[in-house]
Amino acid sequence: MTDNRIQVIVFLGWLTGLLFSDLQAGAQSARDVRPAADHPPVIPVGTDAYQMWDRWPVQRIGDRAYMRSTYDRSGGNEAADASHFLFMDEGDRSVTLDVKGKGILYFFRANHWHGSPWHFTIDGQDHVVQETATRDPMDAQKKYSHTRFIPSAPFPEPLSWTWSTTRGADLIWTPMPFERSLQIAYSRTHYGTGYYIYHHYADDAALSRPIRSWTGRDAPGKALLSLIDSSGLDIAPRHIQRKKGSIRLNKTMQLLADLRKGPAVVRALKITLPLDKAVELERLRLRITWDGADSPSVDAPLCLFFGAGTFYNRDKREYLVRGFPINIHYDYPGKKVTLACYYPMPFFRSARFEISGSPAAAVLDYEIRYAPYRGPANHLSYFHATYRDFPEPVPGRDLLLLDTKGAEGQQRWSGNFAGTSLIFSHNGFLGTLEGDPRFFFDGSLTPQAYGTGTEEWGGGGDYWGGQNMTLPFAGHPCGTTKKENAADPKDLIESAYRFLLADLMPFGNRAVIRLEHGAENLSREHYETLVYWYGLPAPSLIKTDEVDIGKTEDEQAHRYTSPGASAVESIRSRYEWGIDSLPLRPWGMDPAQAAYYRPGAEVYPAHTEDGRHTRSVSAFTVSLEPDNYGALLRRTLDYRYPNQEAKVYIAENGAAGDTTWSFAGTWYLAGSNTCVYSNPRGETDKRVYQVQTSDRRFRDDEFLLPARLTRGRKSIRVKLVCQPSDTELYPAHPFPEKSAWSELRYAVYSYVMPDFSLK
Repeated sequence: MTDNRIQVIVFLGWLTGLLFSDLQAGAQSARDVRPAADHPPVIPVGTDAYQMWDRWPVQRIGDRAYMRSTYDRSGGNEAADASHFLFMDEGDRSVTLDVKGKGILYFFRANHWHGSPWHFTIDGQDHVVQETATRDPMDAQKKYSHTRFIPSAPFPEPLSWTWSTTRGADLIWTPMPFERSLQIAYSRTHYGTGYYIYHHYADDAALSRPIRSWTGRDAPGKALLSLIDSSGLDIAPRHIQRKKGSIRLNKTMQLLADLRKGPAVVRALKITLPLDKAVELERLRLRITWDGADSPSVDAPLCLFFGAGTFYNRDKREYLVRGFPINIHYDYPGKKVTLACYYPMPFFRSARFEISGSPAAAVLDYEIRYAPYRGPANHLSYFHATYRDFPEPVPGRDLLLLDTKGAEGQQRWSGNFAGTSLIFSHNGFLGTLEGDPRFFFDGSLTPQAYGTGTEEWGGGGDYWGGQNMTLPFAGHPCGTTKKENAADPKDLIESAYRFLLADLMPFGNRAVIRLEHGAENLSREHYETLVYWYGLPAPSLIKTDEVDIGKTEDEQAHRYTSPGASAVESIRSRYEWGIDSLPLRPWGMDPAQAAYYRPGAEVYPAHTEDGRHTRSVSAFTVSLEPDNYGALLRRTLDYRYPNQEAKVYIAENGAAGDTTWSFAGTWYLAGSNTCVYSNPRGETDKRVYQVQTSDRRFRDDEFLLPARLTRGRKSIRVKLVCQPSDTELYPAHPFPEKSAWSELRYAVYSYVMPDFSLK
């Protein structure tokens, strides 16, 4: 090890202790100290979300994450989910994301430079972002060996990367806060692929810092960049308790450690294997059981848990995985492979670490470092790694990577979805990468997260060109470029990882993580998946009421009024869950798979919903849990009405003539089930206007209410004042329907502190 590297490690150990003592001290914050179990912990936001990485397990009460993209609205895979635009403005602005309210954009991804220059319009201020290949798009891959973003100061490595490093994608992890609105538009539309992750927050008082509009001049600090750049090094605190040892593998279940010094947080888990035995040992299972539970929260193959599909290292790279929370490091002179995990892992009484599987003649070394925790138990969540094996995926149906309902015998969980590691082929086949991620939280029937493909989720583009890469939060660590190029049978194992930190996705009672297997769910490749998540077996979001619009008795019970509303409408349609029916001629189907396939079979049948629409005012009363910390309103709607917007007002439920309204914010859902598809043949060709209308009209959409308007109230009165939009689909071409506010059903959920304590 070089002197410089030793100095870096010493500095990082000091920096870690300086910056990240928060969790051990009882969830302190620069803005607030709330050690009580009946108060929500502070949520790290902006760059704090990285620098306070020890708060990965912390409950995020009133924090919602959304992932939007350019996906094919029909459920298919048109142009690899590229170039589907919400609407187009005058000039060169083709809009892919349009959000109103207060929040933070945490992640942006485009395929190569396509679409650049991009417009990031934040609170009305247009920021033009491009990258160097924009000026020579027709010859960029031949001309450029390394590209960068322009301007460069706000988007430095390792928080942002371009396609010359990622093997196909431009990625931005620099947080961009917005106080009122955020819009992303592409100047060019050829192959305009993108997905974006942003967060909304119910209550400013619960955040580690105020949200202030991104200026375009805000550059990430040196300490943050040094922290992320330390991926691959040991970033956990050094001077804390540790358990070290060695075991000789000689039986099918062997104990590494049984810690009984809780409450505590594991800050580092390191396992060292003999280099010559690493591939032989890759399928051993790591099992971790918290607080004497009946089943382990982690039970996964070693290779997948540490971010790779195999420990086979074709090119003898130093790092197979050089992630921020997880690493696989090869020491060829020392003839060993070190596996490291730095996801913080809380426990309150005990933590049992085991290795299971067929024994081999080898010695395994381990180290576990952990620190005391002095805060409330219900502020944190247990770490999980849920493994699934899909040897024969079902045509037309998503792979179910995780459903927390019933996990470990518990029906409701609150916590944070924190990433995935997956094998998408055992046969060197990259076509599976057309499969889109779809994530559902807390009973929503619309995915709050909908992506454009599997390699996009893994930080690449165009299948990475088959090449390998490893970044702090995304990578394609193993797999050959082509099947015929495989240097070993293990080289045919293709895998990817995606770790979420600032862009993690909180949930209050249930998380459902699904993945399309190949384009239109038609791949028969053997998948293996792992989901990293934090969960506490108690809800932080509970459903307290529901209003079924169009049902007379429900409207009366909730004092629903809407003088300008339409008569009750009956709508037969679908949610966005994938293709409606199996295609008659499936793309890429191997003849040997025909026995599993029924051409034309319906996958997701349509159903009927009743409701109304209005261009004026609606009001209704809903019940809350009085001891709440804000609330979430969910509306089921007909998405054929474009750009639905309403001003939201809240009042304490009282007599009809004695109401004082408080403004809660603007509820806005951009676009409609009609979009513009523009994918001209040439990179710099003018955009085209191909109008597409999907048969998926049902949507669930959400709005957050702050605690100042809900705390201590058993019920509230909600008033929604429609703001009809005059936005056109594209210049001089209106949407097929006039803008209106659609309401089929409202549900209200109360944010509460999880009912969990040590007994």
